Amino acid sequence: MGIWSSTKSRRVLDALFRIGLKLKREKGSNKILTKEGFEDFVFAFHDKEEIGPKMLARISKHTNLKPDNL
Repeated sequence: MGIWSSTKSRRVLDALFRIGLKLKREKGSNKILTKEGFEDFVFAFHDKEEIGPKMLARISKHTNLKPDNL
């Protein structure tokens, strides 16, 4: 069993902001997030959308998000 459980995308986005990512630009539901030392990350989820464990693991790889941050 993985360490991630399904979570609402708004909660994930808030956690990304808490760990230091900043909003670079936004177009519709696509948000470009940036952080020093990381490549820009496209967050393309609607606020009430559920994000599953596999996608959370992918997001974690690119942003250094940890389950404790949620």
